[in-house]
Amino acid sequence: MAMTQAAILHPTDETDSRRPVTGYATRDVAALLGLSVAQVRALIRDGLLSPAQGPRGEYRFSFQDLILLRTAKGLLAADVPRRRIRLALQNLQEQLPDGRPLTGVRITAQGHHVVVRDGEEVWNPESGQILLDFQVADLERDAASLVRHAEKKRVPVPVADAPASAEDWYARGCDLEAEDDLDAAMAAYRRALEIDLRLPDAHLNLGRLRHEMGDLTAAEKHYRAALEARPDEPTTAFNLGVVLQDLERLEEAAAAYEKTLELDERFADAHYNLAGLYETLGRPQAAFRHLRTYKSLIGG
Repeated sequence: MAMTQAAILHPTDETDSRRPVTGYATRDVAALLGLSVAQVRALIRDGLLSPAQGPRGEYRFSFQDLILLRTAKGLLAADVPRRRIRLALQNLQEQLPDGRPLTGVRITAQGHHVVVRDGEEVWNPESGQILLDFQVADLERDAASLVRHAEKKRVPVPVADAPASAEDWYARGCDLEAEDDLDAAMAAYRRALEIDLRLPDAHLNLGRLRHEMGDLTAAEKHYRAALEARPDEPTTAFNLGVVLQDLERLEEAAAAYEKTLELDERFADAHYNLAGLYETLGRPQAAFRHLRTYKSLIGG
């Protein structure tokens, strides 16, 4: 369904009351995001966003408003209380540097809290507390891992039982990662790559772990190596796009997402991320084309 775009009046513009701004109608926005009109209006009443209004009081939504609505929908689905969402989103818009759009950050739920990631920096927008290189989930996981390792005596692996091939070391890394022993898992993946430098799955997993730990440069290196070894894997191209976006290399990130869609045109998250990137890059028509495709793919 095509979005309805119209010129509206800025009621607070005293210098030129006829200056038009573009906006998107409530019904179209609701359909695009898989919400009812009543749900959209309820989120506005709750103070989660403040869209512009036309001369008859009708709401008109910007792309930033769409980001806020989709974020609020996801956080509510994760059982984050509405008051926390409202406070976090209000504070976030004040905490971001001037001109920094919401499309450039990732907002997620960690338990009943909201966490924001902007490149290598992670923080709680409710308190403004910087979390440095770790996400909340990483801290909880590492703390639990310390307790488990203190209570459990590890049995050394006999030399005869040590993996012999790159594939075996990769499998060992997957097992260790499942046990939350991430340092040992990364060591196993690196050992696999010492034997076979082009093993794509080892590069992909090692890149993902380095990415989660905030080492974006290393993550990019491993994603590129994985894509070179297996150029037909859309997930690798997508991960490369995410790390390039975190590095604020937006044109390169868009190219990586486009590569993802060449390999899998139904890769919904690539369409969504491209929508945000193209809006930031000043290509609104491309942005909404990808956003409409995203909506059709998720069945919203």
